[in-house]
Amino acid sequence: MSTKKIAIDGPAGAGKSTVAKAVARTMGFVYIDTGAMYRAIGLGAVRRGIDASDAKAVEKILDELTVTMKHGPQGQMIFLNGEDVSEAIRMPEISVAASLVAVIPAVRLKLVELQRTLAEETDVIMDGRDIGTYVLPNAQLKVFLTASPEARARRRYDELREKGVQTTFEEVYQDMLFRDKNDSSRAFAPLRPAEDSVLVDSTEWTLQETIDQITDMVRQMTGDLPERS
Repeated sequence: MSTKKIAIDGPAGAGKSTVAKAVARTMGFVYIDTGAMYRAIGLGAVRRGIDASDAKAVEKILDELTVTMKHGPQGQMIFLNGEDVSEAIRMPEISVAASLVAVIPAVRLKLVELQRTLAEETDVIMDGRDIGTYVLPNAQLKVFLTASPEARARRRYDELREKGVQTTFEEVYQDMLFRDKNDSSRAFAPLRPAEDSVLVDSTEWTLQETIDQITDMVRQMTGDLPERS
């Protein structure tokens, strides 16, 4: 029997990971944070003193970088060469590095192969930039989750402050604009909604409202809930 696949795409700070994790818990799917994989590669480049925008330099170290995942008590954990880097990859400078390495075809091919393998083994919810358009084009449900740049920057800023990261709203906002431009303008698998995706704009919604909306979509897909009128 084929596995169920749900793709949640959207720009940085849209809340994709938080929403996907919550829906996965409710519906019994395995959550795959593809963005964390690119962050791990970005971290590997930064730690080696490599400019993440230098495609040739990044390609040279790819064989030295092993990215694995494990589901722990607090959710998905990301390991780089056996080291738990779940927290380290969330720093702002690694966010930028992740966006830069993500445009490198060799990096994407390495990670997409892993992502597709996981999706054939179990029912999954994946979030990222090109899940519905490239990684899982046969996903039964594709959601493009977005919000205004200001709303996304505010959410990310509040999240970083809660973690004790010293930054400013303007820094986070400018980082958001940079990543939006970089992700949508890359030549290989750019950020864009799949033709058959459902657009969800959460600018005016609370997190819980967004989670409830997408959970209902999954239930409709699986036949667990009649469609709302």
